[in-house]
Amino acid sequence: MGQEINAKDFKTSDFDHFYTALNEETLLLKDYFDNQRFSEQKPVAGFEIEAWLIDNKMQAAANNIAFLQNLNDPLAFPELAKFNIELNGVPQALTGSVFSTLHKNLSQTWEKSCQHAQDLNNHILIIGTLPTLTPAAMVLENMSEMNRYRFLNEQILKARGKPIHLDIVGIEHLKFDHYDVMLESATTSLQLHTQVSLDNAHHYYNASIIASAAMVASCANAPYLLGKNLWHESRIPLFEQSIETGGYGGAIHGPLKRVSFGTGYARSSIMECFQENLAHFPILLPELFDTPAEQFEHLRLHNGTIWRWNRPLIGFDADNTPHIRIEHRTPSAGPTIIDSIANAVFYYGLAKNIADELQDQVIPLEFALAKDNFYQAAHHGLDSDIVWFDGEKHPLQKLLLEELLERAQKGLQSLQVDSDDIERYLGIMQQRIESKQTGSQWQRDFMQQKHATLHNMTAAYLEHQYSEIAVSQWEI
Repeated sequence: MGQEINAKDFKTSDFDHFYTALNEETLLLKDYFDNQRFSEQKPVAGFEIEAWLIDNKMQAAANNIAFLQNLNDPLAFPELAKFNIELNGVPQALTGSVFSTLHKNLSQTWEKSCQHAQDLNNHILIIGTLPTLTPAAMVLENMSEMNRYRFLNEQILKARGKPIHLDIVGIEHLKFDHYDVMLESATTSLQLHTQVSLDNAHHYYNASIIASAAMVASCANAPYLLGKNLWHESRIPLFEQSIETGGYGGAIHGPLKRVSFGTGYARSSIMECFQENLAHFPILLPELFDTPAEQFEHLRLHNGTIWRWNRPLIGFDADNTPHIRIEHRTPSAGPTIIDSIANAVFYYGLAKNIADELQDQVIPLEFALAKDNFYQAAHHGLDSDIVWFDGEKHPLQKLLLEELLERAQKGLQSLQVDSDDIERYLGIMQQRIESKQTGSQWQRDFMQQKHATLHNMTAAYLEHQYSEIAVSQWEI
């Protein structure tokens, strides 16, 4: 959920000062956009993958402090809950053998992390939601000891003025009241970053929105939450409802939400997102910085408290030149490292292909339809039907096999990605889509066995995860 803050408490005046700085930085950013003062580096790929620490009983293990101290790796970070961690990839130029390199580097971090977890009698699990999670684990005592999380919890509950109410209707129905933001810790994802040029940034953003339905369905890995069989990708409604606050004017239940699919495409520039941030979202973390406005510290912190499923980010190259990244947040974590890399490969190829097409034509899919596609795909997975560019509804599995995998291949080829990488990782995606065996579907099929429990299903999942065999080939 973003960077740590130093302040342990805030005064009313801090919010006023922060808003002044945020307004100044937003105006400065607009000047940067108008005068094209951004990095023109060729596309760069990076990612974050969130994971669970669990014990031998397959329960959440609130142990990330000891784990991270022992691991001592600059690519590993705490998450909201003490039973969650985040592993990062080193950004790589999006060309050539980029995916083999990302795979090799992540595997090294993963193997070292698994060993350190086992030294603590724990395991690392990469999955969208932990099937065995209980409400008893999601308590403030298990919140990571960071000022950011404590204050976010206070501010979100203050903005809501009432408990958080989960109401998710899937195969089963979950209704559950909770009294802090620890519900968000039940979701773990793969977050994919693409550094892009200024001219292409809004096209990549819009392409990522369009690609979201295909991504969330083909990467689904979160059917079970608090004992209930819900959506193929239950992370989506869970995250949206667990931090359900809106914009100014008491619009908690209005159209602008802090976790959402967004309000529309970027019409001519992703600067529109940062202007919307300033105009419509109250400040949650008024940390004040002494750095120059050119570092955009206030703007970046505020942007980090607005969780669109596709989100523009401002960062800096090694020479301190500002750059733009598009963060794609829809895929679940897991089921294996190789599945996660395959998910990334599919996204990068598909987004590039669609972004290239959008440069030459009006967006061929209304935003409302892209949004509906996304929630249909999150709910029903590869069994969903979505509207595509011809204005017709298509079975998503068929569309993936007949068009979208080919689009991804063409996008990767245009980036000059090695053909061996394209064939290997898109082959994994094709096998998964053909068999319809996503992580979610495997979990549901396992639970159809006569003596299946969420405990022994999670144990079997963990064993398969360690095998590094793609989920499409897992047996029950």
